[in-house]
Amino acid sequence: MNHHRIVFTALLLLTLFHTSHLHAQADLDVRRHLERTDNIRFTEDNHIELLTTGHDKFERMFDDIRKARSSIHLEYFNFRNDSIARCLFSLLAEKVDQGVKVRAVFDGFGNDSNNQPLQKQHLESLRSQGIDIYEFRPLRFPWLNYMFERDHRKIVVIDGQIAYTGGMNVADYYINGTEQVGEWHDMHCRLTGSVVEELQQIFCLTWQQVCGEEIDPETARPRNDTGADPAATYHQSAADDYPRTIGIINRHPRRTGSVVRSFYTAAIDAARDSIYIINPYFTLTPSVKRALKRALRRGVKLRFMASEKSDIPITPDAALYNAHWLMRHGAEVWIYRPGFHHTKVIMVDGRLCTVGSANLDARSLRFDYEDNAVICDTATTHQLEQIFCRDTLQSFRLTQQSWRQWRTPWQRFRGWFANLLAPVL
Repeated sequence: MNHHRIVFTALLLLTLFHTSHLHAQADLDVRRHLERTDNIRFTEDNHIELLTTGHDKFERMFDDIRKARSSIHLEYFNFRNDSIARCLFSLLAEKVDQGVKVRAVFDGFGNDSNNQPLQKQHLESLRSQGIDIYEFRPLRFPWLNYMFERDHRKIVVIDGQIAYTGGMNVADYYINGTEQVGEWHDMHCRLTGSVVEELQQIFCLTWQQVCGEEIDPETARPRNDTGADPAATYHQSAADDYPRTIGIINRHPRRTGSVVRSFYTAAIDAARDSIYIINPYFTLTPSVKRALKRALRRGVKLRFMASEKSDIPITPDAALYNAHWLMRHGAEVWIYRPGFHHTKVIMVDGRLCTVGSANLDARSLRFDYEDNAVICDTATTHQLEQIFCRDTLQSFRLTQQSWRQWRTPWQRFRGWFANLLAPVL
């Protein structure tokens, strides 16, 4: 009897060790793939703070901007001309008066496609206050060819020491929601450490592309006359904080066009236990769809969350069509009901996750400029998994029966037809 117990215990420990090894190996495989194939640089001295509401993001970012001493760089898909943008620009003008250099870029299509765009007179007013603000690829007639290769990134770098990135633009609805969809949920993160250099470099390249000026990174940092570690001024450590391994994937259409697809397929193929995905525009590309099918065939537990409501037409129909496809192939699919989940995250095996601007659609994976932080850390991944599990309490699980009760024949046909347009959505 004792002999059997010893054998059983040994087999159990061996299984646990083997499973842990597989997960660790999967985590390492993704990092090695990105480093070898896509030249992504991972650094291990970084700190991250997840910001899960618009209130948290803007409060934290505004506080850091108030403390800026040398430079503030902002790159957004759009600044919606509303109260939060006015508060931001007022604060930036104050920093200019204090001698801080402020540079900002926004996308031309992103600006023109929102319902409260910045107008010419607004830009002239901002420039008169010393804020250097430029439009990335302004729309010009005939403008159809300008629909693609848009700058969809959301990057803020302060003094070359603090960075913000994620899925949120500058708009009131991240705090107040909208009448159309209700509450607007999204994800952002605050970063310190060597990873900030990567985001600063992305901004500098965009700035040079837009206005021809080359920025010296040293002039973007405050002078250090005390001899102290400058990064210590910017990092505010929490009790359970410790350095994280983080890399930035930067999609530049003409240079690193496949990097986001490369990450997603590598991460999905590396999964041995679980994959969690929240994504608003889940139209997919063939390579990502094949990777998801392979994961389900391996027995990986795949959990996906989509929103019942959306801010745009057509694309959500294709996303729900793909959510139904996942459910039929064995995935656990949840439909979020209270508002719009604009969050774009994936969590793999409890060890690897990403937060950024890229959607799982053709625009992000094939056309636009994007950036994502890839985080190799169990605590951060677990935090995102907890958010997923919390939000299932306000969602319903998709089944074949609920699908037919929820989606009318016309809506199901519309989803099928929208899926045919997925290569350009």
